[in-house]
Amino acid sequence: MVRVGVRELKNRTSEIIRAVREERVEYIITHRGQPAARLVPIDDEDGGEQAWQELERLSREISDQWRSDKSAVELLSEMRR
Repeated sequence: MVRVGVRELKNRTSEIIRAVREERVEYIITHRGQPAARLVPIDDEDGGEQAWQELERLSREISDQWRSDKSAVELLSEMRR
């Protein structure tokens, strides 16, 4: 698997996405030299529809159990200050 830093990903996004889509190349995205994410081709014919459906299901589940008066964005903003 090819490793690419966040800055390089930003500068070469189109080229990297094309390699993933057409050549089935897989990338490990690094941040400050540490692995942060994996970029892999979608294997199913529906273009990842199943994955999106699962993410939406998880989103609803998290929303149903959210106990704070603040949104996740607000909490993250506070943590970063």
